[in-house]
Amino acid sequence: MQPIYRSDGATVAIVHCGYLYNRDGEWIGFLRGAEVYGSNGDYLGFLTEDRRLLRTRRPPQQEPLPPPPFWPPRLRRVPERFPLAPLFKQLPFGLIDVFEEFPERFKYVSELRPDLD
Repeated sequence: MQPIYRSDGATVAIVHCGYLYNRDGEWIGFLRGAEVYGSNGDYLGFLTEDRRLLRTRRPPQQEPLPPPPFWPPRLRRVPERFPLAPLFKQLPFGLIDVFEEFPERFKYVSELRPDLD
């Protein structure tokens, strides 16, 4: 399991076996090399060596990839603590941190339902 960080140093996701999971262990995307796609196949960005999900300000015009033929199972054991994030360089103007700019793209169905009283 490899943690993915936001530019402010918070751990926001986990990469495991080519899939991207949120901190609750729910599947939110998949990888093709360093490129990351959402669970619906939309291009999200690319992973950097310092473990951030970035993309250009103007995303490339790409056709969505077909999602995997099956939904990966939920991660059963997600670590509660992760190593501290490295010190990040400031991003150039042409790149954005996807988790900071578009957090709504990573909402899972359980986060959209109202809480039960």
